Amino acid sequence: MNAETFAVIGIVIALFSICVAVLTVRRTKTQILEMSDILEDIKNGNGNRRILAETHELTAPLAYSINDIVRSYEDRLLALRRAEETNRQLMTSLSHDVRTPLTTLIGYLDAAHRGMVEGEERDGYIETACRKAHDLKEYIDVLFDWFRLGSDEFSMNVMTVDLTELTRNILIDWIPVLENAGIDFEAEIPEQPFRVNLDPEGYMRILNNLMQNAVSHSHAEKIELTLSGEGGNINILLADHGVGISKEDLKHIFERLYKCDKGRSEKGSGLGLSIARQLAEKMNGTITADSEPGNGTVFSLTFPLAGI
Repeated sequence: MNAETFAVIGIVIALFSICVAVLTVRRTKTQILEMSDILEDIKNGNGNRRILAETHELTAPLAYSINDIVRSYEDRLLALRRAEETNRQLMTSLSHDVRTPLTTLIGYLDAAHRGMVEGEERDGYIETACRKAHDLKEYIDVLFDWFRLGSDEFSMNVMTVDLTELTRNILIDWIPVLENAGIDFEAEIPEQPFRVNLDPEGYMRILNNLMQNAVSHSHAEKIELTLSGEGGNINILLADHGVGISKEDLKHIFERLYKCDKGRSEKGSGLGLSIARQLAEKMNGTITADSEPGNGTVFSLTFPLAGI
């Protein structure tokens, strides 16, 4: 080929490159305008819009990044809306649950204070008032735990503890409660120590919530707790011989604000088991439940042993 031929080929290639560049610029401008329109639509509340782009196009990385940001924003917005609805339901539920024992508490105390009752009847009024005061404390404790878990400032004081000794110390406080409720209790806790990395206060809240659930809702005459080690884990089984839970209810018992409808007491906030599950998961543990109507319920709490 001579010089003129090379020159022509060069001009053709240059013209072709210019054409490709012009088309690319036009396509890119069009895509940017489309992005602007879509982003404006998203800004106005339509979070379902997405920016479309072929993988080979210049705007593809930007489009995909924007889509990821929008998707993340929508997920957070949905979580926020669910949290707001949950908190609204929580406040509605607790306002009713707190108002009832508070009204009763004031009524009984007023009657005793004004001398409207005397002797054994007065003592009975005061005993009832004390019971209602404890109910209020339970609601407040649950409410505190719930908002504490949802707070950005929530933290756990994880340390290595002997779970057998810690469990014994927690159960001691339940002996008078179980006696007053007329519930028999058996505990099988090994003498040997089982060391676990967890937050002692968090574990106490879990076990207390499980015990309170059994006492308040199972209508059981007997509760059994068994602690054992197996396969690098420590298992805590809490079994009652009460009314049990239906299969449909069993699917939801760890959901916040869920209350079983059949065979269960209406007392409670519907947060105790949800709090127990969240605390267990934050300490690398698991909690499950197995139940059959008429044959009681078994809660299984598992934590990995330290150093395994």
